[in-house]
Amino acid sequence: MSHQKNAFTLIELVVVILILGILAGVGAPKLFSTSGVATENGLRQTLSVVRDGIELYSADNAGSFPTCTGDGTGAGNFHDLMKTYIRGDFPTCPVGTKDNLIKVSAVDPVVADDTTGWMYNPTTGEFICNSTSATPTNGAVTYDAL
Repeated sequence: MSHQKNAFTLIELVVVILILGILAGVGAPKLFSTSGVATENGLRQTLSVVRDGIELYSADNAGSFPTCTGDGTGAGNFHDLMKTYIRGDFPTCPVGTKDNLIKVSAVDPVVADDTTGWMYNPTTGEFICNSTSATPTNGAVTYDAL
């Protein structure tokens, strides 16, 4: 006479809880729109790093700002000039065109036009995100205003 109990084993329960935890970890940021906030915070940090690099370059070079022609790449251009002041590769813009290309602007203040990842004025040293999209935390503020 054997009695069988119909119940879940501890292993089965742990596996189900683990799967639910993974699904919650993947789905929760999308559900609560935290991925947009994280992108915005990452952009703020990237802008801070590049702007600090521009200031350091200016301090080391008698107040002049790095030059930039074309898209910012190539020998002796903005990306190369900033290598000493920015650790690692030149950052990619996380919004808009999502590239690391730079458009030079002589307009003060710099006005975004959504054509490249970044905008830069070598006369004033102003460096912005080249995206006119609204930020997720405040629809009245655009990425280029960060």
